[in-house]
Amino acid sequence: MALLFENPVSAPAVVRQRSRHGDRLEVRELALSTELNDWTDWPELAQVGQLTCLRQRKGKTELETSYIITSLSPEQANPRQLLHLVRGHWGIENRLHWVRDVTFDEDRCQIRTGAAPQVMAALRNLVIGLFRFSGARNIAAALRAHAWDAPRALALVTSHSPTMRPIMK
Repeated sequence: MALLFENPVSAPAVVRQRSRHGDRLEVRELALSTELNDWTDWPELAQVGQLTCLRQRKGKTELETSYIITSLSPEQANPRQLLHLVRGHWGIENRLHWVRDVTFDEDRCQIRTGAAPQVMAALRNLVIGLFRFSGARNIAAALRAHAWDAPRALALVTSHSPTMRPIMK
């Protein structure tokens, strides 16, 4: 796919976004093309894209290039909209998967048989959801705060369930 964007037959649709986060500057550029649509058997392929992200922080420059494919046509999603969708995907990665990987240390979990891995993943997601719904901004801190306080943990669960009533007050 990289060759497509190095030597395009026609000019790709491009959008550039610049943002600053503290001392970090990020410039993201998304170039989209429909040129591969007739040359591949990929089902429902509508656009391919090259996402380039340039980050500068504390005198260091980092360049990262990744590629995307989508079934959204140019009429359904222009470059700006697709860049927004890609950024949204990383928001999910950072808010959920990172918490599961780091805070819950999910990768080292040794539960591997039957439905148990799915049950544990569902329970982790439930806990994260309860904490987020209750306003927690730091899941690790919320876990520590509830770890040794059973009434507090029970109140968290029962306060968000319409069918359960608090047992303890």
